[in-house]
Amino acid sequence: MNKNVVASLTPEQWEALCDRCGKCCLVTLQDEDTGDIYHTNILCRHCDIENHQCRVYANRFEQVPACLKLTPENIDKLPWLPKTCAYRRLFDENYQAEPCQPLNGRVVSQDDVDEADLENYIVDWDDL
Repeated sequence: MNKNVVASLTPEQWEALCDRCGKCCLVTLQDEDTGDIYHTNILCRHCDIENHQCRVYANRFEQVPACLKLTPENIDKLPWLPKTCAYRRLFDENYQAEPCQPLNGRVVSQDDVDEADLENYIVDWDDL
């Protein structure tokens, strides 16, 4: 999609593009030395595991300081964002549509994981 078209979308139109996969709400880890990014199967404590909707969406930036607002200006600059993200696909001319793999049954809540054990939850899913 043309960046000018994306930039002209209203906030409501932009929000409507989200397919609610919940993958942007997965906890990611970044190696401080190499910059490599690792995805985990840990879902943010505020994301409902069943419907992948944020329970604190209106106040998410206050509740989770690391939560990042996805915008037309930053979407193509976020290396941790899953390659299947509906927003990211807008900027990938070579993207071949694939069915979205649901997270149900593949994730655990952040509330159920000890922070010292995060590395034990790293996953290598094809749809990330």
